[in-house]
Amino acid sequence: MDVLALAEEIIGGRRLTREDDLSVFLRCALPPLCEGADRIRAALTGERVDLCAIINGRSGRCPEDCKYCAQSAHHHTDCEVYDFLPEETIVNACRLHESEGVDRFSIVTAGRSLSGEEFDKAVHAYETMRRECPGIELCASMGFLSAEQLHRLHEAGVTSYHHNIETSRRNFPNICTTHTYAQKVETLKAVKAEGMCACSGGIIGMGETWEDRLDMAVSLAELGIDSIPINALMPIPGTPLEGLARLTEDDILRTVAFFRYVNPEANIRLAAGRALLTNDGEAAFRAGASATITGNMLTTAACATIRGDRQMLAAMGRQVKPLPGQ
Repeated sequence: MDVLALAEEIIGGRRLTREDDLSVFLRCALPPLCEGADRIRAALTGERVDLCAIINGRSGRCPEDCKYCAQSAHHHTDCEVYDFLPEETIVNACRLHESEGVDRFSIVTAGRSLSGEEFDKAVHAYETMRRECPGIELCASMGFLSAEQLHRLHEAGVTSYHHNIETSRRNFPNICTTHTYAQKVETLKAVKAEGMCACSGGIIGMGETWEDRLDMAVSLAELGIDSIPINALMPIPGTPLEGLARLTEDDILRTVAFFRYVNPEANIRLAAGRALLTNDGEAAFRAGASATITGNMLTTAACATIRGDRQMLAAMGRQVKPLPGQ
């Protein structure tokens, strides 16, 4: 199959499913695949690049055993450990990102879920940010929340909820045993039912097969996910995956490109692992990516700065949110 011709079919309305022969994405040459993905991106999501930033609102002591995570209590890493941050710290960070022209800001918390007094604190922080930072959208990433909790966040001003499926259904038990893939899916269905933007993706380079990556892309399409962060594993000492080799740039670009083919109208978002890409991912923005996590508050090193991202994207002819006052 000619992937450039397929790209035109997708622009024209075709949508790929599990019944299609998706192995073409693994066999074809990389340059035309990336070119086709970029054509789809330009036609269906446009030149605008969506920038989001996060703050680690509660760190460490997570009871879940996800093999990639520095914050799991099952592993021995040097991650910071602290309870839910003071509201002033969170609001000041949100205000800073608003001033830098970031589209959305998210509190991310370690743990199975945020509950009780800490969840109440989060809701109040969102209410304050909605009032004091009207120029930025609000997102949350707080684990397995109930429909009632999602509704409270929505009422407080949160318009997007992030909850990664991480990998394929087949591979998930190899990565985590303390919760299930099905629980992930149910949470995302609740997010969609609440009317919030659903943000979900995963991590590549955890020992999965290419077929697992294709399966993840299709599963996200079936769920109707709006924003898909693609993380490339940065192996962390003290975690079970610390010995894995880092992915090549070509492998990351191929993954980004076929995620665009399978999810043509979603924001394909570069996340952790951008240090593995030339010029912080310039080639990935020419291979279907339309969004990124930016700033300096990710839990992995070597993140691009907001201003560096804005300069790079402007040089590419891509559009970003104007700075306040412009």
